[in-house]
Formats: sequence, structure tokens, C-alpha cells
Amino acid sequence: MQESSSRFRNLPQAVLTFGGTVVLTSLVVTGLIVGLRELGKLEGLELGAFDGLMRSLPDKGPDNRFLVVGIDDVDIQTRKEYPIEDGTLAKALTKLEDQGAEVIGIDILRDVKQGAAAGRQELVDLLTQSERIVAVCELSRADAPGTPAAPGIPEDRVGVADLPVDAGGTIRQGMILAIPQKSNIPLPVEHICNNADPENQLPSLSFQMVVRYLQAKDIEPEQIKSGEIKFKSTILHRLQTKAGAYRQLNPGAYQILLNYRSPKNAVKQVSLRDLLADKVPATAIKDKIVLVGYTADIVKDTFYTPYSAGSADNQKMPGVVVHAQNASQILSAVLDQKPLLWYWNDWQESLWIFGWTVLGAILAWRIRTPWLLVLGGGVAIAILVGTSYLIFIQAGWIPLVPPLIGLLASVTSVVLIDRYAATIVKTVKGFLKINVEIDEKKKNEEVAAIVESDYFLDLQQKAKGLKSRDKNEVSATVEPPLAGKFKEKVIDTTPTTQPIQSRRSTEIINTIPTVQPTQPIEFVDYLQQVRDKRNKLKASAQVSDASIPETIPAEIVDGKQEPSQTENQEEMAYLEQLQRRGKKMREGKK
Repeated sequence: MQESSSRFRNLPQAVLTFGGTVVLTSLVVTGLIVGLRELGKLEGLELGAFDGLMRSLPDKGPDNRFLVVGIDDVDIQTRKEYPIEDGTLAKALTKLEDQGAEVIGIDILRDVKQGAAAGRQELVDLLTQSERIVAVCELSRADAPGTPAAPGIPEDRVGVADLPVDAGGTIRQGMILAIPQKSNIPLPVEHICNNADPENQLPSLSFQMVVRYLQAKDIEPEQIKSGEIKFKSTILHRLQTKAGAYRQLNPGAYQILLNYRSPKNAVKQVSLRDLLADKVPATAIKDKIVLVGYTADIVKDTFYTPYSAGSADNQKMPGVVVHAQNASQILSAVLDQKPLLWYWNDWQESLWIFGWTVLGAILAWRIRTPWLLVLGGGVAIAILVGTSYLIFIQAGWIPLVPPLIGLLASVTSVVLIDRYAATIVKTVKGFLKINVEIDEKKKNEEVAAIVESDYFLDLQQKAKGLKSRDKNEVSATVEPPLAGKFKEKVIDTTPTTQPIQSRRSTEIINTIPTVQPTQPIEFVDYLQQVRDKRNKLKASAQVSDASIPETIPAEIVDGKQEPSQTENQEEMAYLEQLQRRGKKMREGKK
């Protein structure tokens, strides 16, 4: 019963300790982390964690709805063509159409004629007549005028070849729509891909192919109130300026997070030479989305992906394959009900970070054994990473690095505050004590130097002389005892020329108590009473100067004349100054 009552009495203190140590520490740590995150200081670490999670996902295998016809280094060397000529490209497109490709995307810029004029005309005619072919252009930028699509292709069958690349050169987003930027370079020719009108939203190559593929299945895109695009029940949620770890995304582009299928096996690939040699079976082409583009290293149309950091070779992925990956994830979401990558809003992410920060603080507050604390922290980290991975498998991208930092920072902070605060304070006090002792020693040395100086010794001699003179003055003023008694009042009214300060030190206005005749009072005791009364008179300011005679004759002590009025004033001033200095030094020493 007593133990229960004691616990109840200690409850408020425990709550205060918990609140001050755990909650307050968690709030401060969370605030710092969220602030750093808002400034973009954690973006690199978080995107690195995103790449790690992407690499850890199981390989989804190839999407059988796609085929990539890659123009590799062997094709270029065999045909002695670079860039590939218009006639060769026209032959490849014709074969794909003849074998029943649903949509054909050309990831090759073809604004300038390549090869013979006959091949050029054949390509232009094919692009003009076919409804299945989508050609690409390149958007204008501040430092580039953009590249138009191939001649003869209608604007509604033009797709943007540009890919959204992060600051580190890695592609983590898929393009849906984009607006050309105003170029600072004079435009050699105006076209749809350098028209910087905000209303000129152009579809990416991957999105253009997806729309045409779904339209063949009677699935039309819709625009909802938020301005986002919807296919049946699947909404392509547009990345905001702040999305996940990103803090400053391009507000003019319509982009989504790119959920890769596989690092090397996302879509089936064949070479151009095999296609032209009829080595590709018709079943691999019929009803498929076919992309034609460069996969050769010499072209430099390759990009870093989240898989690059985990690969020793072939770190870059061809742009034509990246387009296929983006188109594949959209089709998987619409037709297979596979979720697109999603993320939380700001307040949900902040609450998630705060929760893990509180958990770390509680672990450090409750667990006192170091190895148990390390074990508990390790388990918490494993749970955090495991939870993030399981949610990422379900296409959810939640913060991993910020809560991890919050967990470790809160554990460290609480340990330092709760365990070692007293030690730290004691150490600091020790340093301060050393400084105080050093200052005290220095002060004592200065005092000793003053006391041992000739000037101070001279002042002491003068003080002794004044004391001796006071005794003589008193002996000259007091009447000898009569019949064992003193008179009750002794008042010195003798005129003098001494200054007021000297007069007050020597005059006696006192009532002497009556003593028993049988108790002789020694003269020394009387002198002590006189000195005490003199000190009281010096401190008192109630004595009227008018009642004191203006002059007092000089006294002769032991046959010697008293010092002059000016000398008395100087000596008294010296004594008072000496007393004040001594008092200050005693107070400083304390």
C-alpha cells in the first residue's frame, strides 16, 4: 500500500520528466529535421534511399505488350550508317506495319534528311499516311531552340522525346505532358516544340503511345476537376512542386514517379538487322507497342537510373527503353490495376518522422543498459526499414532517411541529457573553479604586495600616532576619579581651532553610568568607552555644527605641540581611505 502511494506521489514528477526529456527532445529534433528537409538538405540522401528500395524490388519481368527495335553498335558498323538513313528507317517501319504493330514510336530525331532523296521521300510519305506511327521532337529550352519532328507527321502524332532528369543525372520520373520553355537563342524555325505558350502542352512519346493503344481498346483519357488525367478509375496523380523527397520540381511539367519493371528485362528487344532480315516472328510484333531507337553506346542516348549504383557495368539505360518503362507502368495501372507510385502529403510525413523520433527518445529514456539500448535501437531501425520496404512493394514511397535520422538523434540527445548532463555540468563547474582559484591567488598576491609596500607601512605608523594622540587628548579631558566615582557628565567646551572632523574625534558628550564605589573602574576601560562613543559620533550626522565651537586650542602632549589643522585633515582622510580599501579587499576576498 505504501509502495503504491509512493508511486502515486511520484507520478507528477515522472510525467514532468517524461515531458521535458522525451516529448520536448522529440519536438526539437523533429523540427530540425523537417526544417533541413524543407531546405532540400536531405534530398540527396532520400533519393539514394529511393534508388536502394527500387533495386531491392523483385524483377517484374518483361511486359509482353512491348517490343523495342534497337539500333546497336553492330547495326551501325554493319550498315556503315550513322545516323541511320531515311530509306533504312522507312523499310523498318513498313515491316512493322505489315506485321500488325498496334502503335509504332520512333525515338529518333529526323528533322534533317539522311541519305538519298528517294529514301527521304519514302519516309515522309509513310509518316504522312500511317495513323499508327508517332514521331518525336525535342523541346526548346533557355539554351536550346528545340528540334522539330520529321516532316509530314501531323501534330497530333508528335511526342516529346525529352526525359525528366534529376540533378544527379538519374531518371526517377515519367513524363506525361510538357510545355516548351522560351529560348534565349534566336529560333531558326518555328514549330510546335518551341512554342512557349502555356496552353501548348505536348504529350511525351510514352504517353502518346499509351493513349493510342488504349483508344484502340475503347478507353479514352478524361480530365478531372484537379486538371489531372484519368483512364477509367486510374488517375495519373501529378507530382507537385514538393513530392516525397523532392522540394523543387518543375511546376510546368506533368510528371509521375517512374516505377521501373526491371533493370535489363523490362521489354523484349530485337536488333534492326534481325528485323530487316525477317528474323523477328510476327507474334512478337502483332498488336504490340513497338519502339524504334538507338541502343548503341556511340549515340550517347543513355541515362542513369536507380539501378545504376548497383551495377558494375551497363550502368546506363537507353532512352528508348526508359520510354517503354514509363508506358508500361501506365498500362499496368489502367489494364492490370497495378498501383502507380504514391507518397504522403507534408503533414503525414512530418507526423511519421515525429513518431519515430518519439520512439527513439522513449527507448533511450527507459533502457539504461548500453548494450540493451543498442539492441533496441537496432530492432527499431530494422522495423523502420522493413516497414518502408513493405510499403514500397505496394507502390508507397514514405520517408526513410528523415525518421532514421530522427530516431538516432533522439536516442543520442536523451542519453546525453538524462545520463551525462550532471557530469557535463560538474566538468564545466570544475573549469570555472580553476579560473576562480587562479583569480583568487592573483588577488591575494596583489593584496600582499600592497601590505608590504613602504607606503602602506608609513600609513600604519601614522595610524599608530593618531591613536596615541587620541589617548593623550582623552587623558587631558577626563577628570580623575573622586572617592571611587566619576562625574556623571563630562563635557569638553574648550574652544579650539581644530577642524570639525578632529573636534568630533576628541569631544565627549556622554552620560557615564554610576558605578559602585567598591568596584574601581580602571582608566583603560574608560578610554575604551570614549573611543566607542567617538566612533558613534563620527557615524552620526545629527550633531549640529552650530553647537560646536569654531576653534579649539592646540593641545600639548608630552611636551610636543599637536599637528596643525591641515595635517589633521590629511591624516583623517588617509585613514578613512585606508579603511575603505581594506573593507573592499575583504569583501572581494570573500
